[in-house]
Amino acid sequence: MADQELDVLGIGNAIVDVIARAEDDFLAREKLAKGSMSLIDEARTISLYDAMGPGTIISGGSAANTIVGVSSLGARAGFIGKVKADDLGHAFTHDIRAMGVHFTTPAAHGGPSTARCLILVTPDGERTMNTFLGACQNLTAADVDAAQVSNARITYLEGYLWDPPAAKEAFVKAADIAHAAGREVALTLSDSFCVDRYRDEFLGLIRGGKVDIVFANEHELKALFQTADFDTAVAALREEKALGVVTRSAQGSIVVTRGETIAAPAFPIEQLVDTTGAGDLFAAGFLAGLTRGVDHHTCARLGALAAAEVIQHYGARPEKNLLDLARDNGLI
Repeated sequence: MADQELDVLGIGNAIVDVIARAEDDFLAREKLAKGSMSLIDEARTISLYDAMGPGTIISGGSAANTIVGVSSLGARAGFIGKVKADDLGHAFTHDIRAMGVHFTTPAAHGGPSTARCLILVTPDGERTMNTFLGACQNLTAADVDAAQVSNARITYLEGYLWDPPAAKEAFVKAADIAHAAGREVALTLSDSFCVDRYRDEFLGLIRGGKVDIVFANEHELKALFQTADFDTAVAALREEKALGVVTRSAQGSIVVTRGETIAAPAFPIEQLVDTTGAGDLFAAGFLAGLTRGVDHHTCARLGALAAAEVIQHYGARPEKNLLDLARDNGLI
């Protein structure tokens, strides 16, 4: 399928999520910053896993979640990410292929185990993530299939890729191939702590024309431009070359171009269960809309619909068919 066109190709960390409920005092006792994503080593992974309550194991990874959402919305989707040939790696591979995603990155047979993210969800639905990157760190430029990137309408990259050094090269290689083929590149900033680590490099990617579309939530956007004022951050984003897409939780989202700012509301939900994957699935809806050629407001509404579905249950991947939901709501 590498020579066939994809709508969206995601490149990111292939991670298996372990999700468990936790109280705020547990986070305090374990010295975890609520709402953050922290990188941890294998020893800390084992100790924290042992301290956690019962967990649910679900395939995850930011860009992988987005790509699964894209596929659920009826678009042609592919993913590049590194797992090890172990039990978790096999589970990840099975799960993403079962969702109709083209995934052919060779598994590693040596080195660290498949990455996992220990996600602690407090009663307010906030998630605190602790990630062991494991085999993800072995994703290199050699894993980037040039033909696949060239034939993807949009290549979607996650900011978390900037953590493993070799993955940076894969990121840049993919962006260069996509642009040489006249395709577009999208970047999600991933989280505000990630932005704090790589602010100058992310701004360099945007200003250097490596990315055409930037996804952020309001915290990430303010971190990117180092301001506590949202309007100031939006004004700064407007001056950049890229199309800006900013989520604001219950306040919906905005789409920012040089010429206008388009606001779209959030979809109503019955119960907030787990915010894990909300931004990932919003990006899925928006990207699926873009590849269908719909206007930016409808793209944002598709994003809001996908995000609303995923936050009403545990796990960062949709449980309902998003294409059917979109049709039921008159968005497709």
